[in-house]
Amino acid sequence: MNDQTSALNDQAAADAQPPIQILIIPVTPFQQNCSLVWDPKTRQGAVIDPGGDVDTIMSAISEHGVVVEKIVLTHGHIDHVGGAADLAERLSVPVEGPHVDDKELITRVSDQARQFGLADVRPVVPDLWLNDGDRIQFAGREFEVYHCPGHAPGHVVFFDRDLRIVFSGDVLFAGSIGRTDLPGGDHETLISSVKNKLFPLGDDVSFVPGHGPASTIGHERETNPFLK
Repeated sequence: MNDQTSALNDQAAADAQPPIQILIIPVTPFQQNCSLVWDPKTRQGAVIDPGGDVDTIMSAISEHGVVVEKIVLTHGHIDHVGGAADLAERLSVPVEGPHVDDKELITRVSDQARQFGLADVRPVVPDLWLNDGDRIQFAGREFEVYHCPGHAPGHVVFFDRDLRIVFSGDVLFAGSIGRTDLPGGDHETLISSVKNKLFPLGDDVSFVPGHGPASTIGHERETNPFLK
């Protein structure tokens, strides 16, 4: 094989790669879907919702050779933010999100730990609070930020319009919706967030939830018993 053929093959392999790679890392006793997301060409990426088990997350980052640019948070519940402070310190990266309406939840994360009988954790101090309509970049992509309260006051989701995928945190699940019986939760507000923020994104949009398997907006619109 000559150098030109080798170069063409390398380019073809690069072109065949998906725009992003997503690795779901279940963490904590809550089996929360921490997402490691990266650009397969540059290896740059982000960690979404590192709820705990930081050593496990670090091992995945190392195994896949990801250069983490930032940590992004959907909301302030302990199973989503419990490992954020330690991970940010170990990686020397900023933390973005959620919306400032979750500031109290994050500040009092130690209270959440006691409530669930978990070991104490350090509260993270986000470098950037996010607002509805913001656009953030990671893994070589641009994500639109939507403020979707109801499960938590400051809950946000991250939508890649071109790839038709949204990281939905605990707003919407396959066959279910987020809890509203936790502090700051409100059922009517959550339903409004799903129907007025997520549904308009399009039935073809896939979502990665904070727990359980992925699904599509269209499938949940048609079949989710909590949205009838």
